[in-house]
Amino acid sequence: MVTEFVLLLVGAYLLGSVPAAYLAARWSRGVDIRQYGSGNVGASNLLRLGAKWMAILVIIFDLCKGMVAVWAAQLIGLEVYQQVMIGIAAIVGHNWPVFLRFNGGRGLLTTLGVAFILPLINGPLIPWGIVAFLACAGVGLLIIHNIAVGTGSGIAAMPLASWIANEPLAMTLGFLAMFLILIIRRLTTPKTPDTASVPTGQLLLNRLLFDRDIRDKEVWIHRQPLKQKGKQGEG
Repeated sequence: MVTEFVLLLVGAYLLGSVPAAYLAARWSRGVDIRQYGSGNVGASNLLRLGAKWMAILVIIFDLCKGMVAVWAAQLIGLEVYQQVMIGIAAIVGHNWPVFLRFNGGRGLLTTLGVAFILPLINGPLIPWGIVAFLACAGVGLLIIHNIAVGTGSGIAAMPLASWIANEPLAMTLGFLAMFLILIIRRLTTPKTPDTASVPTGQLLLNRLLFDRDIRDKEVWIHRQPLKQKGKQGEG
């Protein structure tokens, strides 16, 4: 089983590393999605480019990355903690993909896919982590009007909901690891030339709360591509 586990671990990382949003933007718009909008390699940034149907396909693919890997682990008889590790490998692959020089998305959809399937195939249990996430994300969107705060608090609520529901310890610790991965990914995004002058403390706070380098959302998501800025400067 050790060989199967290692192979699935590597396979999950490589599957997670497939940058669906990046490829969709290249195929449908001929652009590098990292140079547009939020710069995030994800479905939400793809939507801002107007690629609606491609974004829907990307959402499905990113959700299924972790689900498929975890399900495969369960089918060959791996333990819950091994399934959790394989799901986390898929998330890490999405966030730090080998195919994009280890600079990918935030892994939210892949995380939700893992959080959804783990309880179902090991019980079956009610996916309380997903319930907690949806509740927090709903508050963030409808009341606070800040989806980044909602999704961040939603991922933070998953290990708590898992613990309260008395789910397997490996699952609860896995959800905690997923939250830490999200925080690390938000805080370690490479700086852009636009935000090079932002003080480090303010930058980290903006990333932690708003998942962007500056407070102004509209300015952030409507930034011009770096190459286009260069051409304007030459003119």
